[in-house]
Amino acid sequence: MSLHNKTIFPAERHALYEAHGYSAAVQAGELVFISGQVGSRDDGTPEPDFRVQVQRAFDNLRAVLEAAGCTLDDIVDVTTFHTDPEEQFATIMEVKAEVFPAAPYPNWTAVGVTWLAGFDFEIKVIAQIPTVAN
Repeated sequence: MSLHNKTIFPAERHALYEAHGYSAAVQAGELVFISGQVGSRDDGTPEPDFRVQVQRAFDNLRAVLEAAGCTLDDIVDVTTFHTDPEEQFATIMEVKAEVFPAAPYPNWTAVGVTWLAGFDFEIKVIAQIPTVAN
């Protein structure tokens, strides 16, 4: 059987998908590869308050996961990008503890970068679509 990729968008798309020409996520088999989510407002502009920006990035992530039939519990791999990791770490860890309050946690790679198109935090994940027992 041949598998075909399926593009996924949340019900409330933010402007960045169209402006930059990318899909929110692509399903390939039982895996969902979610594009980097940032703390954008609906019009695609960055949220200026860093903590709120991180929270919005997770909110955008939740919306894409939901559109794919997944939740935060279905995430198996996380990569985050940070423009100033040392300065931002404490705030990110506070938000992360709210989003993932208990083990088991997904694996996580954090990468320091110099540019995120006006944003200071980005999160991309791979999730596995939950299966229903017969």
